[in-house]
Amino acid sequence: MDGAPTDSTHLDWTNVGLGFSFILFNALLSTSLQLGVGSSLLSAAVRCVVQLALVALVLQKVFETNNPWAVGGIACLLNLLGTIEAVVNKSKKRYNHMFSSVLFGMLFSTIPVSIIGIRFAMAIDPFWKPEQYIPIVGMLCGGTISGIVVSVSYVLQEIYDNRDKVEMYLAFGASRFEACRPVARAALRLALTPTINQMSVIGIIAIPGMMTGAILGGSSVQQAARLQMVIMFMISASTALASIITTILTLAVVVDSEDRLRPDRVDVREHPVWRARNWLISQAVEGVKRTVRSCRGLGRKEGQNGSVETDRLLG
Repeated sequence: MDGAPTDSTHLDWTNVGLGFSFILFNALLSTSLQLGVGSSLLSAAVRCVVQLALVALVLQKVFETNNPWAVGGIACLLNLLGTIEAVVNKSKKRYNHMFSSVLFGMLFSTIPVSIIGIRFAMAIDPFWKPEQYIPIVGMLCGGTISGIVVSVSYVLQEIYDNRDKVEMYLAFGASRFEACRPVARAALRLALTPTINQMSVIGIIAIPGMMTGAILGGSSVQQAARLQMVIMFMISASTALASIITTILTLAVVVDSEDRLRPDRVDVREHPVWRARNWLISQAVEGVKRTVRSCRGLGRKEGQNGSVETDRLLG
């Protein structure tokens, strides 16, 4: 990129605290308007601070080592964390082997697209330079998660809640891919709509963060705009590829090889992680209650013994 770099503003935790005041203002508005999102907003903001601080520490070490294996490990870790976010936190319905399917879809979309895009479209050699590769993989993972969640959620909803149309196609002799083709098309259309809308308004209505960061880092506006174009095209390709892969794998699970719908393979319960968390919390609450009750019982027993002793002495 051309353009001489300029000195960036040094920020410390005081500046972060001042920025956190905006979150406190939003939480105060939520409380006053009884929106019920104040605690969620504060917890999400605290989580954001902790996560970014940890990521900064890890990435600083990776940047200093400049090791391709470390860069590859961080890329795989980002995909793994993205899979956990999509399966555990974002999906209300899940199916058998969903974790491995989503991880496969993310790895075989973000990694090839990032390598080809950075090496050829961005003309960076070697492509694994940590300063360029890791942030771009992170952006690809972020866009891919949204597409996967939208497409898989739509497919599971149609198969589990509105399966009459698919069953009719199967009853008339259609194969599972022919019967599920309308569902897959609608799911992919929904998954790609946010990316299409984002590309439609970018630059005119909204200036994206990557372009803003490049400008603040000292690049020329023209170079920053071209960089953002390439990255948006990469995000679009990665989201489309991951959505197609996960949609096909989802349909292959919920409609078996004998062309039968299998809603029994769809789990509508909370994820086992949250069920285990709720069980641990309930056990802890019950333990506290038992402790309080036992303490109260001991107090009443000591009071009764004291009153009996007093009556004996007075008598």
